Amino acid sequence: MNRQSIPLLSPAIGTHRELVSFHFGPTDSGQKIYVQASLHADETPAMLTTVLLKRRLAELEKAGALNARIVLVPVANPVGLGQYVLGQFLGRFDLGSGKNFNRHFAQFPKLAARARDLLGGDVDMNRRIIRDLLAAELEAIKPLTEFESLQLAMLKLSYDADVVIDLHCSLEAAMHVYTSEAAWPEFEPLSRYLGAQASLLATDSGGAAFDETHSLLWWKLQQDLPADKPVPNGAIAVTVECRGQRDVSYEVAQEDADALIDYFVWRKAIRGEAKPLPPLLSPATPLAGSEQFYAPVSGILIHRATIGDTIRVGQPLFDIVDPLTDETTTVSSNTEGVFYMRRAIRFVTAGAPLGRVTGTQPFRTGVLLGA
Repeated sequence: MNRQSIPLLSPAIGTHRELVSFHFGPTDSGQKIYVQASLHADETPAMLTTVLLKRRLAELEKAGALNARIVLVPVANPVGLGQYVLGQFLGRFDLGSGKNFNRHFAQFPKLAARARDLLGGDVDMNRRIIRDLLAAELEAIKPLTEFESLQLAMLKLSYDADVVIDLHCSLEAAMHVYTSEAAWPEFEPLSRYLGAQASLLATDSGGAAFDETHSLLWWKLQQDLPADKPVPNGAIAVTVECRGQRDVSYEVAQEDADALIDYFVWRKAIRGEAKPLPPLLSPATPLAGSEQFYAPVSGILIHRATIGDTIRVGQPLFDIVDPLTDETTTVSSNTEGVFYMRRAIRFVTAGAPLGRVTGTQPFRTGVLLGA
């Protein structure tokens, strides 16, 4: 195990933060897997999973069982961890800029034009050329803020990975994953091993999130470059939502770490016989088909469905009670699917997001991610 540290741009005199990564396995293996946790800094279940995963990877490396280079970042957002305000972590948004830590990652619109004259008919050589170009693009970026330097540090660690796994959690949620249609065949086994109750697919969900910064880049190159200059899926990426913020226990985190190990064995990144694939708990559905619920009025929020339930059309999900008028407003589902996440709030203002149910028919457009 090799521990590395990337210093971040200091935002003020007398302050200093760093992004710490742990590197396992042979550097010349031909396969690289990048795993990070808690990009929204208060996502503790993901962080604990990486603690247990790190211990297991160290054991496997010592036993000579690793066939791939694996990079692990247990604390992807040291900036957000410093935003401890009035007894609460505020890890989703950077207090300096108001930006979501998992949005606004660098895009590379000129990459296709630069690659066009360099690529040939060899798909493996094309992968190497594109990664070299991407490395040069990243070196040319000069961050102006700590936020920008953090995002750049993550991209420098992950740009050449074949597989990118971004571990998050929601507020109250079932285990679920987000990935692209193109990557789904390679991540369906991960969804099975994790016991995901929902798998949401989108090629471009908007917002330039960390996972799609990797997968979307290669997809766009495939669309922009001619067939005689083939571009592979140079990076497949997935976001794993490790249930809800309060789902922090050794038992649950061990299950998730074991599932990741099982997936690495399936990918032949770890030597051994892959475990039989468990059943897929729910078929993958388009992210654009998920129904998102908002509070039409303010009041006390009562949940009328349990996370992980299969919901019918017309089924009540939330009641909102006005404590002054005694009026109750019920929010029901227009979609049949899995109730996979909800907010942890119990008193809502008008327009507050409440939760989501999967759906099979796309109907939403534009930015599909939450704020």
